[in-house]
Amino acid sequence: MPPGYCPAVADEGERVEQAELTETGPVERTEPGETAERDGHARRSWRETVTVVLLAVTAVLTAWSGFEASKWGGEMSIAFSRASTQRIEASTERAHADAAREIDLQVFSLWLEAYATEDTVLEEFTRARFTEHFRPAFDEWLASRPLQNPDAAPSPFALDSYVPPGQEEAREADARADALFAQALENNQRGDNYTLTTVLFALVLFFGAFAGRFRQERASWAMVGLACVVLVVGVGFLLSFPKIV
Repeated sequence: MPPGYCPAVADEGERVEQAELTETGPVERTEPGETAERDGHARRSWRETVTVVLLAVTAVLTAWSGFEASKWGGEMSIAFSRASTQRIEASTERAHADAAREIDLQVFSLWLEAYATEDTVLEEFTRARFTEHFRPAFDEWLASRPLQNPDAAPSPFALDSYVPPGQEEAREADARADALFAQALENNQRGDNYTLTTVLFALVLFFGAFAGRFRQERASWAMVGLACVVLVVGVGFLLSFPKIV
């Protein structure tokens, strides 16, 4: 027993030490392997959260792109239908113009015959029956002295002043049909553009789903990063495209 050793004091010290251990609990020691495993689990959990958000956003954008592609396809069909209607209207008006021109041609031929035979009665009779749209062209042609002037128009029908009814209407209907046809082609291209974005978003879904198949976190994060890049490109396209809400 060492000098100055007191058993009572020693026992009291042991009891105090045991009480402190009981109150504070045993000190846990963390091994380096456990820390690395915990960090890896945290990174994996964070990556999975990012991937879920990425896939959810991509799913919504894919649905929106499909909706816009469908709407623009409908606009294309409507424009094509309206263009066909204008083509039919142009054909109808052109038929009216051809019929009016045929009548004017017959009356003018009768006048020429009366003029050639010097039948003044028939000549006046036919001139009185010129249509309102033919008379200005006939007067202009007659004033140009076609028998003496080699530069005169061969007939009143060759002059710009001769406009039978339906001719301008047919030209305007054709112009509207051309514009609607061009609009239909443009709408078709817009629908194709939105369809292209669905392909990009499908790649995002593929990369995001495939990211969890790798054992190494770096490879998984690389796939997630690639998916994010493709998503940003797709969103950029969506923002630049015209929309139908």
